[in-house]
Amino acid sequence: MNGEENSQAVSVTNLRCKFPGEKALVFQGLSLSVRQGEKVLLLGPSGSGKSTLLQILSGLIPRSVEIPMKCDDIQVPAKAGVVFQDPDTQFCMSFTDEEIAFVLENRNIPREEMPALIEYYLKQVGLSFEQNRVLIQSMSQGMKQRLAIASMLAMDPEVLFLDEPTALLDDEGTSQVWDTVKRIASDKTIIIVEHKINEIVDMVDRIIVLSPEGKIVADGPAQQVFTDERGKLKAYGIWYPGIWEEQEQAARQEEGSASGEIQVCVDHGISSLEAQRSSGLSDTPGISLISHVSSLSPLSPAYQPALDLQQFTGWRGKTPFIQVEQAKVWHGDWIGIVGANGAGKSSLLLSLMNILKTTGHYEVEGQPSGKTEQLADRIAFVFQNPEFQFVTNTVAEEVEFSLLGGRLTTEERLVRTDHMLNQFGLIDLSERHPYQLSMGQKRRLSVASALVREQRILLLDEPTFGQDARNTFAMLAQLEQLRREGTAIVMVTHDREIVKRYCTRIWTVDEGRLSDATVVSSP
Repeated sequence: MNGEENSQAVSVTNLRCKFPGEKALVFQGLSLSVRQGEKVLLLGPSGSGKSTLLQILSGLIPRSVEIPMKCDDIQVPAKAGVVFQDPDTQFCMSFTDEEIAFVLENRNIPREEMPALIEYYLKQVGLSFEQNRVLIQSMSQGMKQRLAIASMLAMDPEVLFLDEPTALLDDEGTSQVWDTVKRIASDKTIIIVEHKINEIVDMVDRIIVLSPEGKIVADGPAQQVFTDERGKLKAYGIWYPGIWEEQEQAARQEEGSASGEIQVCVDHGISSLEAQRSSGLSDTPGISLISHVSSLSPLSPAYQPALDLQQFTGWRGKTPFIQVEQAKVWHGDWIGIVGANGAGKSSLLLSLMNILKTTGHYEVEGQPSGKTEQLADRIAFVFQNPEFQFVTNTVAEEVEFSLLGGRLTTEERLVRTDHMLNQFGLIDLSERHPYQLSMGQKRRLSVASALVREQRILLLDEPTFGQDARNTFAMLAQLEQLRREGTAIVMVTHDREIVKRYCTRIWTVDEGRLSDATVVSSP
C-alpha cells in the first residue's frame, strides 16, 4: 500500500447494490473514501441510501446482512462501532449492565474491571441506574438510544458509524451525546447520518450529499456545501441551517395574516381565550383556529371535548407510570407533549389508547373511553417505533389493512390507499416489504396507515423523526389541514420548531406527571 491508502479509514470504488426483488440499483458506481481522523456528515433525502451506505462501509453488508452488492474495491475497518436508527435492533442482552458487559467480554476485559467501566460508559451518555442495572425493555426509546451509544463506545472502535443517534433524544440529551462524542472521539474517524444538524455542523470536516437516486452530488467543507449547494439541498428537501425561517416566510406569503380568522372565531361564539390561545403563535406558519367553525351549531360534537381526563393514571403492572389530574383536548387542538426522555410521554399516549391499564375518569367525545378496540374506531394511533404497527407484507397492503372490516368496497379501499401512498411519497414503494424501507419511510408508512381511516382524533408519537425536510413539511401541512377541519391532534415531539410553529397548546410531562396542561373551558 502507498501512503495515501494507509491514510484511508474506509473506502469503496464503483459500488453497485440492490435490494432483493427491486429492479433499480441503490447505488450505480458510487466511489467514496474517508481519511483517518476525518469527521464526515452524510446528507440526503429519505430513501437515498444513507443508512445502506453506512452499513456497507462498516462491513455489516454483506457480512451480516445479505444484500447483493458489487464493487471494484472496498476497505472497511477492523473494529467498527455502529449505532443504528432503531436501538432495539442493536441489543443482545436483557439488562443494561449485561449489554455493556457483553461488549467488554469481547474485548477480553477482566471481570473485576467491568463494573467501573459499565458505570463509566453509562455516565458518558447521561444514564444512571441503581447498580447500573435496569430492564432494557422498560426503558424509553430515547434512553435505549443512549444505551446503544454507550455500548458502541465500550467497543473502543477505530471508526464510529452513527445513524441518527439522537433522533429520539430531547435537546439536553442530544447535546450531551454530541458533547460526549466530540470529547472522546477527537482522534477517531466518524461517519454520521443525521437530520438534526445544528449540534454537529461545527464538528464535521466534510459533508457528502446524496441525491434521491443515491449519487454523490456535493462533497466538501460544511460552509462551502451549505452556501454553494443550497439550491440542491432545497430541491432535494434536505435539512440545512435557516430552512425553518425560509419555510416560515413562504408560509406567510401564502397564507397571509391569521388575524381575520381570529375575529371570525370570536364572531361565531368561540371564546376570546380560545382565540388568543391559538393566535399566540399566529405570527408563525400553521397556527390558526379551525377554519370550519362557522358551520358549527351549539349542539355540534365539536363543542364537546375530544378527550376529557380527570384523576387519570396509566399503569405498568402495579407501578403508576403517568398521572393526569385534569386535562381536556378540543377538536381543532394541536397538543404538543414535551418533556425529558423517560418522563412518561409515550406512556401517556399508550394510556390514552388503553394499551396500558388505566384508572380514573376518561371520556372520548362525551362517551366512556371503552377498550382499545373501541377506541381504535375513534382514535388513530402512531407508535414511536413504526415497526410495532406493521402486519402485512407490502407497503400497499399495510395501508389497505387499516380499512378492512369497514363499509368501503374493494375499489374504494384501493383508491383511498393509492391516495395516501401518493400523499406520503410511498407510491413507488407500494410492493416493497415494510421492513425493507428506510426509517424515514417506515415512519411515513405508519402515519399513512393511521390517517387513512380519517378518525377525528390523532395520537402521534414522534411522527417526524427520521424525516428529511420535504417530508417533514409535507406531513406537518397535512396535519395542520386536518386540524383546521376539526381534527384533534395530540403529539409527542422533541422538535422545538414544531412546538413553536404548529402546536396550539403544550403539555409538559415531568417524572410521570402531566405537570403543565392548560385546561380550557367549553366555549
